[in-house]
Amino acid sequence: MKIVFMGTPDFAVPCLQRLIDDGHRVTGVFTQPDKPKGRHGILTPPPVKELALKYDIPVYQPVKMKDGTALDMLKAADPELVIVTAYGKILPPEILHFPKYGCINIHASLLPELRGAAPIQWAILNGLEKTGVTSMQMDEGLDTGDMLLTAETKITDNMNAEELHDILSELGAEVMSRTIDALQRGELHPIKQDHSAYTYAPMLSKELSPIDWSKPAKEVHNKIRGLYSWPCATAALDGKTVKIHKSILSEKTGGYPGEIVERNNKLTVCCGDGRCIEILNLQAENKKAMPVGDYLRGNPVTAEKFG
Repeated sequence: MKIVFMGTPDFAVPCLQRLIDDGHRVTGVFTQPDKPKGRHGILTPPPVKELALKYDIPVYQPVKMKDGTALDMLKAADPELVIVTAYGKILPPEILHFPKYGCINIHASLLPELRGAAPIQWAILNGLEKTGVTSMQMDEGLDTGDMLLTAETKITDNMNAEELHDILSELGAEVMSRTIDALQRGELHPIKQDHSAYTYAPMLSKELSPIDWSKPAKEVHNKIRGLYSWPCATAALDGKTVKIHKSILSEKTGGYPGEIVERNNKLTVCCGDGRCIEILNLQAENKKAMPVGDYLRGNPVTAEKFG
């Protein structure tokens, strides 16, 4: 099948690779423009572009989608189907309806749950025990199209967003492959979403980072693992802001919110429900992340509580 792929970050790479491995004719790849990265602002291509160039696939990087330029590019690629995975741009109606089989999105949640930009992180922030991937026939709404196929995965107690990202990225490629196969066999049976049951997963920002120690321990733990590795959960310790990268729920109980109940080789903090979390890995300002034991050897904690 002649397919155009639209995607940008690492999450989308396994889907493009699977299209190639499955023998489809990828006639073009749409991805975000190159962006400056690092201290020196070196212009860097998105991961999807790097993979496309490896296979000599034409790459299109329109800045705007609604001025006709992107549609002209799509016409040049002449696909029967467009696959969209974490592209990062909203497709206008003229693009959605151009291919014979329309546009299919690979979304990292079990729709209608967690529509929006950050479903992986919000699955953990919301304390879900499972999530998955949904292939969806795209319409003009935000992740509102008919569902095609799904696959589930468990979210374990200490799994962070980066680990879940990698699982769902590979699962997405499998769901995409099965969806295209079913489409070619005429065996897809679209299911309308229950729009009354949807939840939303908005973009992340650093405003989410500060920990509120008055919250239950489980909620604090979910924030730490859900915001890893960006923007990261933060807290004030000895008058300085630290990023907390990893924690576990502790068996210790008792204390007031934010109280440091253990500080010798361990850093255990009480939360609002009287339960505690143990911090395993943190990062001081302008320093590298490190295990708590290493941090405490060089930075003895004098504060009675976290801010």
